[in-house]
Amino acid sequence: MTSTAFKSLTDTTFDSVEGYRKAHEKAKSAQLKQALQQRLDKRQQTLGTLNAQLERQGDELVTKGTATGGLHRLWVDITDLFESGDEAAAERVEEGEDYLKEKFEAALKDDDLEPGERAVVEQCFAEIQEGERFGDMVAKQYD
Repeated sequence: MTSTAFKSLTDTTFDSVEGYRKAHEKAKSAQLKQALQQRLDKRQQTLGTLNAQLERQGDELVTKGTATGGLHRLWVDITDLFESGDEAAAERVEEGEDYLKEKFEAALKDDDLEPGERAVVEQCFAEIQEGERFGDMVAKQYD
């Protein structure tokens, strides 16, 4: 049986994938588009790892986002900001990555994860931290 915490992390990671997809579509700078595509590819791999654990546990894969999720709303705001330019969007990418990293950190501190889930979350956390550093970098670059 999948824990609520693990399912929530997987849902939020899906929202992040969708956010990167939309951000890539709307970015104006070729350099930013390329960087966003690289992050998208890595985040999709992380989602695949999380979904593989859900499948091992006999649960349905996460294939759609959470309309109520905080990160979902944040990513919608990010993609809308591309209309205002790459700088505004880069700042929101940073906020989205900070949110996701905090969510993974909180899950790792709590005892709500099954042992197999914890191992997968620990494995995925490196990419999440990489994404958070990416968010910081693009925010500074477009500041």
